Amino acid sequence: MGNNKPHADQKYIEALLKNDTIVLTEIYEKFAPKVVGYIKKNNGDEPRAQDIIQETLMTIFKQAKEKGLQLTCPFDAYFFLLCKRKWLNELKKSSGKEVTIPDEVVSIDDESVSFADETEIFETKHELFTEMFDQLGKACKELLKVTFTIKSMEEVAQKLGQSYAYVRKKKSLCIGQLTQMVQNAPKFNQIQNLL
Repeated sequence: MGNNKPHADQKYIEALLKNDTIVLTEIYEKFAPKVVGYIKKNNGDEPRAQDIIQETLMTIFKQAKEKGLQLTCPFDAYFFLLCKRKWLNELKKSSGKEVTIPDEVVSIDDESVSFADETEIFETKHELFTEMFDQLGKACKELLKVTFTIKSMEEVAQKLGQSYAYVRKKKSLCIGQLTQMVQNAPKFNQIQNLL
C-alpha cells in the first residue's frame, strides 16, 4: 500500500510473526476491549468476541507471512475494522439478512480502510483456495502438499517413489485442475469484483 514508510505500529505485525508474547499481550490489553465492547453491543458475547479477535489475528499473521504486510496506518484502526467486518459478516450469515451498524466507535482513515480491504480480499482468496484444494483428488492433494514443502522436483519424485517426468506432468495437471476449479467457483467472480 502506498509509498509511505512503515508506521510505528508495524511492531505489532512483527510481534505476530515472531510470536513475541510480550507484544502480543499488549495487543490484547490495548485493542481487544474495544472489539469485545463493540461485539457485545451488537448481538454478541465475550467468547464469540474472543474468537473474532483470534481469527482476525490469524488472518493478519497469514497475510504478513505470505505477502510481507507493511502497515502504514495505526494498528488500532486497521485491527478494529477487520474485527468489525468479520463480526458483521458472521451476523449476516446467521440471520440471512443485510446487517449495517453505524461507524461510531472509531474514526477510520482511508489508509486503514484500504489495508482492511486488502486483508479481506487476501482472506477470501485463501479460503477459496483451501476449499477448492480440499475438493481435489487424493493423489493431487498429496503431490501438491509435497511440492509446497520441497522445491526440487527430483526430491519430490524420489519421496513419492515416482519418475521425475511423471511427477512434473502430474503436478502440471493438478495445478491446472485446481486453477480451473478456482476460476469456476462462484466465489471467484465475487473476489474479482472486489479487486
